[in-house]
Amino acid sequence: MSEIKVPFFRPSFDDEEKKAVCDVIDSLWLTTGSVTHAFEQEFAAYVGSKHALAVNSNTSGMILAMEACGVRAGKAVITTPYTFVSTAACAVHLGGDVFFADIEKDSYSISPSEIEKILKNDTEHKICAIVPVHVAGNLCDMAKINELAQKYSTPENKIYVIEDAAHSFPCPTANGFAGTLGDVGVFSFYATKTMTTGEGGMLTTNNDALAKRMSQMRLHGMNRDAWDRYTNPKASWEYDIIAPGFKSNLPDILSAIGRVQLKKAKSFDEKRKKIVKIYNEAFKDCDYLTLPPDGEGNSWHLYLLQINPEKLDCDRNTFASELQSLGIGISMHFIALFHFTYWKEKYPDFRAENFPNAERHTANTITLPLYPDMGEEKAKIVIEAVKQVGEKHHGR
Repeated sequence: MSEIKVPFFRPSFDDEEKKAVCDVIDSLWLTTGSVTHAFEQEFAAYVGSKHALAVNSNTSGMILAMEACGVRAGKAVITTPYTFVSTAACAVHLGGDVFFADIEKDSYSISPSEIEKILKNDTEHKICAIVPVHVAGNLCDMAKINELAQKYSTPENKIYVIEDAAHSFPCPTANGFAGTLGDVGVFSFYATKTMTTGEGGMLTTNNDALAKRMSQMRLHGMNRDAWDRYTNPKASWEYDIIAPGFKSNLPDILSAIGRVQLKKAKSFDEKRKKIVKIYNEAFKDCDYLTLPPDGEGNSWHLYLLQINPEKLDCDRNTFASELQSLGIGISMHFIALFHFTYWKEKYPDFRAENFPNAERHTANTITLPLYPDMGEEKAKIVIEAVKQVGEKHHGR
C-alpha cells in the first residue's frame, strides 16, 4: 500500500471543540442534558424547523421517524437502492417491507416517476412513507415527491415523506432547508459528514404529534428524560412508559462538539465549494469523466466523479485502484443494495437489470477526497492523479 498523500477525509477541529468537551466533563453531567437541549434549539433555528431532536445516529433517527410514521408489519416504505444500507434496513427492523425505485438517469436522486409506478400498484395500501435520499448533498425533487405523497394518501392511510438528509447539511433552497421539506428530516453527524459530533444525528419536523412520539420513543418510551427527572422538583422516580421505545439519545459530550461545529457550518461549506470549483474546472474538458450533478442548495458533502467507460480501456475498479496506488484516499458512494446478499435473498426481483440507472452509477462512480481543510495544494495532487490514470487508459 502506497503512502497516502491525500486522505479521503479529515474532520476540522480546533481548541473550541476541545474546550466545549472539557466544559461538559467539568460540569459532571455527561448524558443528554442542557447542552443537548441547546444544540437542538440552535439546529432548529438554523434550518427553520419547529422541532429538532438530537439522536445518536442517523440510523436511530430513521427508525424513530419511520416508527412515528406508522412503519410496522404489514406496512412498507419506498426508497432508493442507491443509498447506504441503513436507509432500507430501518424499515425491516420495524417489521416493514421496502419497495425500491430506481434513480434518475442523470442524477443520483430517486426518480419520482418510478415512485409513482410503485404507488399505482399499491392496491393494498401498504406504503406509508416515501424516503428520498439526498445523495452527496444534491437534493431530490421534493416538490414532486410531496405531491405524490399527497396524491396517493387516503383518509385511512397517510403517506409521509421522510427525508434521508444524512448528506445534506446545509442545503438552503427557496422553499427551505433540506430536512424541512418533507414531514420529517433525518441528519447525520458521523465523522465524515459536513459537520460532526463523531457519531450522532438530528431529527427535524414541524409536526407536533410526530415530534412528541419521536421524543418519547428515543429514550425507552419514557414520558420524561433524565435531565427532566433529575432537575425538575417533581420526584425523579415518577415516570411512565408509553411504548417499548429505543435508546437513541445524544449525550452532552457529543452535543458540545456539535454546537461548535454548527457555528462553523457556513465556513466549512464555503471551503468545500472552493475545492469543488477547482475540481470542476480541472475535469470539465476530460471526455473520459462526467462531473457531478449540481442543483439548488447542494451541500457538496461528497464529490462523486463518474468515469465514462466507453472512453477508457479500464473499468472503474481499476481506475480506483490506480488512484489508491498514487496515494489518493478514495471511496465509493454507493454500492447499490441489490448487490448485497441479504437484499437479493429477501426480494427475488431486486436485481441490477431492474434498476439500470442505479447499476450504471454503481459501476462508474468514484468518490474523491473533499473536506474543508484540504486546501488547493492537496486538490491539485488529486487532480494530477486522476488525469494521470485517465490519460493512461484514454483512447478507446
